[in-house]
Amino acid sequence: MAIRRRDFLKSTAAVATSLSLPRLARGAETASIYDLERFGNARILHLTDAHAQLNPVYVREPSVNIGIGEMAGRPPHLVGRAFLERFGIRPDSADAYAFSCFEFEKSAGRFGKLGGFAHLKTLVDRLRGEAGERNSLLVDGGDLWQGTGLANVTQGRDMVEVANLLGIEAMTGHWEFTYGEQALRDNLERFKGEFLAQNVFLTEEAAFNDAAAFDKATGRVFKPSVVKEIGGHRVAIVGQAFPYVPIAHPKRFTPDWTFGIREEELQKHVDALRSTEKVDAVILLSHNGMDVDLKLASRVTGIDVILGGHTHDAVPQPIAVKNASGTTLVTNAGSNGKFLGVLDLALDKGKVSDVRYHLLPVYSELLKPDPVMAELIGRLRAPHVTDWAEKIATPDRLLYRRGNFTGPVDELICTALRTELDAEIALSPGFRWGVTALSGQPFTMEDVLAETAITYPETYVQEMTGADIKNVLEDICDNLFNADPYYQQGGDMVRAGGLSYTCTPTAAIGSRISDVKLNGGKTLSASHRYKVAGWASVNGQQGAPVWDVVAKYLRSGRMLQERLGAGVTLMGVENNPGIAG
Repeated sequence: MAIRRRDFLKSTAAVATSLSLPRLARGAETASIYDLERFGNARILHLTDAHAQLNPVYVREPSVNIGIGEMAGRPPHLVGRAFLERFGIRPDSADAYAFSCFEFEKSAGRFGKLGGFAHLKTLVDRLRGEAGERNSLLVDGGDLWQGTGLANVTQGRDMVEVANLLGIEAMTGHWEFTYGEQALRDNLERFKGEFLAQNVFLTEEAAFNDAAAFDKATGRVFKPSVVKEIGGHRVAIVGQAFPYVPIAHPKRFTPDWTFGIREEELQKHVDALRSTEKVDAVILLSHNGMDVDLKLASRVTGIDVILGGHTHDAVPQPIAVKNASGTTLVTNAGSNGKFLGVLDLALDKGKVSDVRYHLLPVYSELLKPDPVMAELIGRLRAPHVTDWAEKIATPDRLLYRRGNFTGPVDELICTALRTELDAEIALSPGFRWGVTALSGQPFTMEDVLAETAITYPETYVQEMTGADIKNVLEDICDNLFNADPYYQQGGDMVRAGGLSYTCTPTAAIGSRISDVKLNGGKTLSASHRYKVAGWASVNGQQGAPVWDVVAKYLRSGRMLQERLGAGVTLMGVENNPGIAG
């Protein structure tokens, strides 16, 4: 059903304007969620993990996002009602729909899609105009260029045009690197802003061979930071790219570069910005993931605010982290263009004296699309719209991806792999990007690509022993639930089709996975060899692109008859607020 504008505003919680953390002032109630009270003298707008979603989308937030150890029960590891209670959001509000999984499908029909770059353009221009000329800055935290069929075909060139029109002045990266060095550098030649990454260096061999770098003396491949005059003050933006690119993706894309968190180099750079550049504020534009940023904030001094991304966590209020020299605020601004972070700084006498932060949902029904951006998006999409508009299936259930262990989208992919490639077991990566499809609405080839479009989509079939399969599950589970955030390398648990298993996230390394069984209940044999299908391997493969395999399966109509099974039993996390229901 449609909702009237006034009801929309009444139902929206005061999350964005009611902050109670140290150094955060309490804002006044306003007539519109986008009418922000003027505060401070510098405004920084933050977008992250848009994954090339040019038009408004549905994206369901996770119902399973488990924190363990010190992170149990702390943001971002809260879901459903626990999330709403922590941030004071009414369950029947528009913000409950935007920020949580609570009654998602019911609310989707009420509040509609979020995001869309034409709508973002309208909001960005409004917020920058209200701040005044030269008093604002727009930054992007990475994963801007990847996530759709269009971005994959153009290798991100479409998103460079969109970023330029939106007015992004600085960005860092993650999936941008999976287009390879040449495509990345070609795109950066077209990008009007700054690409920042203090933590990417040349390998020793590449340095010896005089490979291209921003600073050959240090081996830094990209500019580490930029100092901007905002509101008459000097604000430093430091870039922190995803630290694990050569581990999470094929190394062939970045053979000459090394990554990492690089705490020591970051501390030296921040110190230099403070002492030599005499900046009034230091902002870290990060693609570490929120748990990593929280640890980093406790160890690196001199950073005022971390504008975080990568883990797709939409956290309405910054988390204050104390360190040896003071306090750093850590934020994370969601994904898919659903949110825009607004950081207002009061800068005085060489420091940040006060802060206000709003994480604004981009409700497409409240924001008129900017006509110039809408025209650009239409022009970029025009060559492919006809081919990708084919209706492949009509889902009989909600299709979503995000969650620590499984989601209907990945269950569907696993079923397609097993069926079309005649395999007993399927493994699908725990990617967090991808949108949500509502039950009963047409599912097109463009929708399939929105879940699968990467530069290494080839499928494969290989034999693996039961012991090998269990080791894969254990290794990726440790990546997700290691007590030290620096060993968490992003993404969720590998999705497994044709299997069920028990997982104990709080157990020791190597002991989290047990009771692994095939569909039908037969225990997986450690020595037996099984036929396993998969995709997105870091090693080169020769099979058909996964989107063709999934599309073929969907065209058969079998999805409407088969029920997809998750097959994961959780132990040791009873009453964990990172699990809804």
